Amino acid sequence: MQDQAETKKKENIMREAFAEGLMEAMKRNRDVVYLEADLAGALGTGNVFKRYPEQSFNVGIMEANMMGVAAGMSVNGKIPFIHSFGAFASRRIADQLYLSGCYNGANVKVMGSDPGVAAETNGGTHMPLEDMGVLRSFPGLTILDIADTNLMLSAVGKMAETYGMFYVRFPRKGVINYYEEGTKFEFGKGMILREGTDISIIACGLEVQEALKAAGELERKGVSVQVVDMFTVKPIDRDLVIECAEKTGAVVTAENHNRIGGLGSAVAEVLVESCPVPMQRIGSPDVFGEVGDRNFLMKKFGITAGDIVEAALKMVSRKV
Repeated sequence: MQDQAETKKKENIMREAFAEGLMEAMKRNRDVVYLEADLAGALGTGNVFKRYPEQSFNVGIMEANMMGVAAGMSVNGKIPFIHSFGAFASRRIADQLYLSGCYNGANVKVMGSDPGVAAETNGGTHMPLEDMGVLRSFPGLTILDIADTNLMLSAVGKMAETYGMFYVRFPRKGVINYYEEGTKFEFGKGMILREGTDISIIACGLEVQEALKAAGELERKGVSVQVVDMFTVKPIDRDLVIECAEKTGAVVTAENHNRIGGLGSAVAEVLVESCPVPMQRIGSPDVFGEVGDRNFLMKKFGITAGDIVEAALKMVSRKV
C-alpha cells in the first residue's frame, strides 16, 4: 500500500505544484486570474476555484476564445494564467496567441499540459510533438519546458511578476525531481546539473531525467558528461550553449518533441553560427503521436536514456 501511495503521489505532484504556485500568486496579487477550458478535474485545480472564486473562470471547451478573453483581461491590468492540454494550448489557439497575445503586447501565461509522450493514452489528437516548433517563431513569446515541481513552483511565481507572453509545456504527473527545494532559477538561463568534459547533453522537460540516466551509463563507460537543463527553450541561453561546445567539443540535445523546430533546432542554430561541433538531436521522428503508455512511446520515438547514450558515443567518436 505504501508503494501504491507513493506512486500516486508522484503521479499527481506536478499538477499539484502548479495549483500551489498559482494560489500563492493569487494570494499575493488579486490581479492574478486563472482561466480554464473545462479541465479543472484533469489538472487538479478545483481548490483554485474554491479558494479564489472571484479570480477563477471556466470558459468551457473554447480554447481560442479563452485566449482572446485572457488578452482582453491583460489589457485591463489583469495577469491571466490559462490552461488546456498542450495540443489545444498551442495548435488550436495559435492565431489568437499570436495576434491578441504577442502582437498586442499582452501579459498572458499559457499553460500547456501533457506535451509529447506525456499525453499517453489520449493519443495523437492530444499529443503535441510540434508545439514548440509552432510557437518558437512568435515574437516576444518565452517558451518553457518544465518537469520538476520545484522549478514549476518558482516559474509560476516569477511569471506572475514578469510582464510578457509565456508558453509553458509540462506533464501533469509522473515526474521525479532533480532540483532541491528553494533552488533559484532565471528565465533564459540554463542550469548545469552535472559537470563533464567529454560531451554535453542539453535537455529539457521529461528528457532531463533521461539525460541524467544516460550520463550515469556513460560515466560507467569512461565518458565524462555535462548535463544541462535548458528549461527555457526560447530565448535560448546562447552563452551556455557555446560554453558547453567549447568545453566538451560535442553536443547531444534531448527533448520530448519532434526533432524539427524545438530545442535541438534552437541549439543547432546557435552552434552553426558560433561554435560548430559534432551534434546530434534526440527527439521524436517527424510523425504524429499515437496511443500508448509513456515507456512504450519513448522507446518507439527513440527518446530513452539508451538512445541518448548511443548518440553521445557517436558524437564523442566524431570529435577531432
